[in-house]
Amino acid sequence: MQFRTTLLCAALGLASLATAHADTLSKAKENGQITLAYRESSVPFSYLNGGKPVGITVDISNAIADAVKKAVGKPDLKVNWQAVTSQNRIPLLMNGTIDVECGSTTNNTTRGKDVDFAINHFYTGTRLVVKKDSGIKNYADLKGKTVAITSGTTNLQVVRKANAENNWGANIVMPKDHADAFLLVESGRAAAFAMDDILLYGLIANAKNAKDFEVVGDSLQVEPYACMVRKDDPAFKKLVDGVIGGMMKSGEFSKLYDKWFLQPIPPTGTALGLAMGDALKKNLVEQSDKPAF
Repeated sequence: MQFRTTLLCAALGLASLATAHADTLSKAKENGQITLAYRESSVPFSYLNGGKPVGITVDISNAIADAVKKAVGKPDLKVNWQAVTSQNRIPLLMNGTIDVECGSTTNNTTRGKDVDFAINHFYTGTRLVVKKDSGIKNYADLKGKTVAITSGTTNLQVVRKANAENNWGANIVMPKDHADAFLLVESGRAAAFAMDDILLYGLIANAKNAKDFEVVGDSLQVEPYACMVRKDDPAFKKLVDGVIGGMMKSGEFSKLYDKWFLQPIPPTGTALGLAMGDALKKNLVEQSDKPAF
């Protein structure tokens, strides 16, 4: 009985914690701070440059923080930054450690059970980065070879399923982050890294020997990226959607896209040279938060 009572109290405690964190604006006003998440190697969305988070979704996150300051009437609201990984980003949002996560997170129905997503801000698909002399041109060339896929990503689920269904015979390893996965290819410990194509282009752009790598393979699926907010917090989702939707309507988002996808970016000063795709152009008008699946 005591054990059952302890479990019940623990459950009630977690429920109370979730309720306390649900209203992000009230939480920010009460605590005098907001915590934004960043990724360490999701170029050009959210990554570290000289120890400082930079990228297009870092710029978006800063705009969200400014909107929160106005909404809660605290111009001196403290803005904290917290590094997250593919594995811990959702738990840290749910438990209140972070208040919003804008990076390279796919908006899908499975994640939508635990969090809510803002307006989609990018569309991408899973492909492979390999060394140019690897002889790998598509997934069928992976038989008996090691493929790195970042742990906790939708790419891992997609490639695992396709690997089994198509008998590709690839050996999958799961490093904790994108930089670690790319390092496996650089060092020859993996023949390929399967990930969202835009992230692969970003990693190549910042590699020491960028000319040695290429992105190959068919795109397995199209996935939208979107900022995550806590579940059942309509006021905060409305604020975040308002910031992103306002940027899209005013043209500010297109300016940010040009800055991070078409112009030279730190730390190497290399331009990705990736023009905006039709799906994203369409969503600048539609401003949909529809998930991938």
